[in-house]
Amino acid sequence: MFMGGMGGMRKIFFALMLMVAGLAKAQLPNKLTTADKIYGLSKFWQEVNYNFVYLDKVNRKQWDSAYKAMITQVAATTNDYTYFRLMQRFCALLNDGHTNVYMPDYIGALQFTRMFGDYWLNLENINGKAIVTRTLKANLKELPIGTEVIEVNGIPVDSYLKDSVMPYIASSTEYVKYDFAVNDLLKGLIGDSYRVKFKRPDGTIFPVTLTHARTKDTAFYPAMPQHDLLELKWYANDIAYVALNGFGNRKIDTMFVQKLPELYKAKAVIIDLRNNGGGSTSVGTDILQYFTNDTVLQHSRYSTREHLASFKAWGLAVEPKDTLKSDWNRKAWKYYHDKGVYYFEYEPRPINITAQRIVVPTVLLFGHNTASAAEDFLISADNQKHMVKMGTRSFGSTGQPFEFGLPGGASARVCTKKDTYPDGREFVGYGVAPDIEVIPDVADFIANRDKVLETAISYLQKKLTK
Repeated sequence: MFMGGMGGMRKIFFALMLMVAGLAKAQLPNKLTTADKIYGLSKFWQEVNYNFVYLDKVNRKQWDSAYKAMITQVAATTNDYTYFRLMQRFCALLNDGHTNVYMPDYIGALQFTRMFGDYWLNLENINGKAIVTRTLKANLKELPIGTEVIEVNGIPVDSYLKDSVMPYIASSTEYVKYDFAVNDLLKGLIGDSYRVKFKRPDGTIFPVTLTHARTKDTAFYPAMPQHDLLELKWYANDIAYVALNGFGNRKIDTMFVQKLPELYKAKAVIIDLRNNGGGSTSVGTDILQYFTNDTVLQHSRYSTREHLASFKAWGLAVEPKDTLKSDWNRKAWKYYHDKGVYYFEYEPRPINITAQRIVVPTVLLFGHNTASAAEDFLISADNQKHMVKMGTRSFGSTGQPFEFGLPGGASARVCTKKDTYPDGREFVGYGVAPDIEVIPDVADFIANRDKVLETAISYLQKKLTK
């Protein structure tokens, strides 16, 4: 789980220092004292050591060596931006999507991802390539949808991503890390310039120098989608499409119940979770219970780390051979090596609703952006035989983060809870796999078509006409 050596970290540190050295125009603040910076680093390291649920997957010697090396590096930073970038790089070594360092607002306001004055472009990872999927109508001729970034600052894009972007991305899955890196490929401070080489869909290769500045034009193509919390649409043969776009607001449960009288006419249902980044697990399962005839809902199994200080102290003198015939010694050895685990009692959730259920052929749509509580929704739906999972693998990260503040108004979080399928199968670090994989390609974005949704509609229409 731990990646990166000290030589690589030193190279990254000096590259960061060089990058910001000429950015006086950005007026990078340096509000934090050296003591603040070292304290913030130490606070994060401490909370990881005490609370991170996947510490057993971390090479502790490398992790501690990285911390020791970082003390000197953060103390040498001359501005807060460089400091927090190093903190994010340190955090990313843990490879966890629910363990993050967030910059304070006064630093975030200096960063742009898509705005370059007269240019604005959104990049997405399409089959391993950095593709323009949305731009300004004014730029369409020069940068049509489907245009590929092939080089940044004279470096092939794949090498640039791996060396300059991915090391800062905290993710449990490599494919999400690559997605985020492509999205952040040209992220930087106001005034940062990039020499970018593009390749249009017709094969034309051309260079553009892009400099971060505020973009006033908002005429995007395709138009920026407006995702309501819950969306209901209808397709031929009484196929209901229900988009659940977040479980962070309990209002969605009320909105869903209000739609029930209309939904009861559905002969098939599509539940779209592709834009659902999570929230509260119970919010999602309150909706899911209407789509099953079961009397209980399964859910993830949970565990967390457990620390008993006295047993850890006793474990100092315990050797592996001492644990063979002694429960006491086994316990002491376990806590000394930070392997104490508390398993939450598992009880399926009872379903007590008396309302009519909607148990018809159902397709669950999800993808790389389906995360956290939305993945818990998928775990609870895993045993429903009338449901088919379609799309691409989910985000691959859930859990209960412990959130805490860092100096300068920054914040961080550390994942404290491990979730698995009820039978123990792991999905954190792997993602929930679809039954039917549907991967959009560049041609789909050029045509502005939703290949995943179209496949789901076609699948259900065939099922209904059999």
